[in-house]
Amino acid sequence: MKVIGLLGGMSWESSAEYYRLVNERVRELRGGYHSARTVLYSVDFAEIEAMQAEGRWDDAGRELNRAARALEAAGADFVVLCTNTMHKVADRLTDGLGVPLLHLADTTAVAIKAAGIKRVGLLGTGFTMAQPFYRERLAAHGLDVLVPDEDDRETVHRVIYDELVHGVVTEESCERYREIIARLVEAGAEGVIYGCTEIELLVGPEDSTVPTFPTTRLHAEAAVDYALGKASLPPEV
Repeated sequence: MKVIGLLGGMSWESSAEYYRLVNERVRELRGGYHSARTVLYSVDFAEIEAMQAEGRWDDAGRELNRAARALEAAGADFVVLCTNTMHKVADRLTDGLGVPLLHLADTTAVAIKAAGIKRVGLLGTGFTMAQPFYRERLAAHGLDVLVPDEDDRETVHRVIYDELVHGVVTEESCERYREIIARLVEAGAEGVIYGCTEIELLVGPEDSTVPTFPTTRLHAEAAVDYALGKASLPPEV
């Protein structure tokens, strides 16, 4: 079994989900007392969040590069960046890194295409929805990506940062998300990406009338499948 390098802390709430999901996947596939071989580097999210808010993406990339190199030095055979938003700095993160990065957008695209879906709605942080780094990566896989309007994007982002990263889950916010998902479906989305690792703490497949793609679960399962030699890394674009 390859050693999975989990680069987390953004937030620790979602990183805990990653740890649970990779171990559940190993148990499902290997049974018995088996668990995942992992090393975890957890950053201080307050520092990363400040870099996001101030547009200091180069600084964030350097910080995550240091963390990824630490994972490699600790024995990780590949790196799993446990956040959608910070894939914005994936190129900086992998600079000089001797092990591969399992890119979250690639694993998500593979699952969407396997479901026979072409047009998908994307929920995530304001950075993920509004900036091109994530949408363009999905588009390079041949997908048509829809995002909510500005007001809905603000709602989705606010709930993530003011509530979910602090472990706060409310029925009111769940209902707001259901309404936003419904509007994406009305706009033509054939599926919806839960494109922030905390979103799965709030909504599930039952909150959408079309298939949903929970990126945390998809990423964790792809990591285990690769670690166990059951799958290759998804093709990069």
